[in-house]
Amino acid sequence: MQKQPMQKKPVVAWALYDWANSAYATTVMVVFFPVFFKEYWSAGVPATESTFWLGMVNGAASFVLAVLAPLLGALGDRGGARLRFLLGFTVLGVVATAALSLVAQGQWQWAALCFAVASIGFWGGTIFYDSLLLDVAPKDRLDSVSGLGYAVGYLGGGVLLAVNVWMTLDPGFFGLADATAAVRVSFLTVAVWWALFAVPIFLFVRERGAERRGRSANLVRESFGELINTFREVRRYRAVLFFLLAYWMYIDGVNTIQKMSVDYGLAIGLPTASLIQAILLVQFIGFPAALAFGWLGQRISPLVGIYVCIGVYAAVTFYATVLDSALEFFVMAAAIGCVQGGIQSLSRSYYGRLIPPDRAGEFFGFYNMMSKFAAVLGPFLMGATALLSDSSRLAILSIVVLFVGGAIMLVISTRASSRAGRPAEVSAAG
Repeated sequence: MQKQPMQKKPVVAWALYDWANSAYATTVMVVFFPVFFKEYWSAGVPATESTFWLGMVNGAASFVLAVLAPLLGALGDRGGARLRFLLGFTVLGVVATAALSLVAQGQWQWAALCFAVASIGFWGGTIFYDSLLLDVAPKDRLDSVSGLGYAVGYLGGGVLLAVNVWMTLDPGFFGLADATAAVRVSFLTVAVWWALFAVPIFLFVRERGAERRGRSANLVRESFGELINTFREVRRYRAVLFFLLAYWMYIDGVNTIQKMSVDYGLAIGLPTASLIQAILLVQFIGFPAALAFGWLGQRISPLVGIYVCIGVYAAVTFYATVLDSALEFFVMAAAIGCVQGGIQSLSRSYYGRLIPPDRAGEFFGFYNMMSKFAAVLGPFLMGATALLSDSSRLAILSIVVLFVGGAIMLVISTRASSRAGRPAEVSAAG
């Protein structure tokens, strides 16, 4: 089959948005905010109290966003306004991230609120960013373009994180008073980075077949009605339904492994500097690995790549039960870096093949809803197993159930999408 032409400028502009917002994911979400919240903003506050309220604020924000994700996607589709929604969430995230640099010591309530709002901007924008993949990439290039997005995201997030870590280790070189000032400035650099590199997507990406129907009140009513109709007809999209179940299970396992890694590193006595080095290792290995899995998906099959990633994650879970040294921890981090971008990018591109292109925003709303809810089952499994077995190693091992279950659901989805031995095109399964 002849390859469809691909315009490079929109693809590069689209991928640069991942470069832009990944700085928030690495510098703020993963590294500096958790530490700074405990050691600076919550100074003098009982740890249990600050942790409780931080969890409540951010948990509520995540839940609301997860519930609204499909409706937001439907609104973007019906109004031809996915880029405008992306701009709105980007501005929200950038402003809230910049505001973190202004929060004074002891004001943990304001820090928690700013972080929650910035996270809504980050995750809300992802709904529309993911759906725009179908606008910039031909069907035969979905895997490589999706992989490119994650690859430059890992590289961009890693580059700025490395600079921010350098700032905290040698603040005088940057004209800063101390490490505290460096962290505060780091939040500001993330906001500027996010805003600056987000500009190209709004200049060079255009939605295909964008429709604008009526005023906002009618648009909300029509979008909500279409969303309800999709819920009613979801059984017609059997391949999509089973894939979302598969994705929910194995990405829950991925998320749990990510969270467990840092906690486990602390548990075996690794210093914070070693953990940050491991995070950087994941970022920079993730860059070429995501590109490689994009090539694999395009040349062979995205499903093959997803199964490989699930297998590696299952093996990493077994390995985590026996590691007890810094060297072994770095080996685990390297293995995760090899597949983390791959499983994310190929899941996105394969899902893009299954859904109706004219309802990409709505269906990616469901996709991102599953992503947000994919942080429940894994921790529950670990907690229940630890309680019953009194063993942290068996608790970690319980996560394998999610990878096995996800693989089984993926097989069912693949069979549901097959017709007369052929992969189904983007249509409803009968």
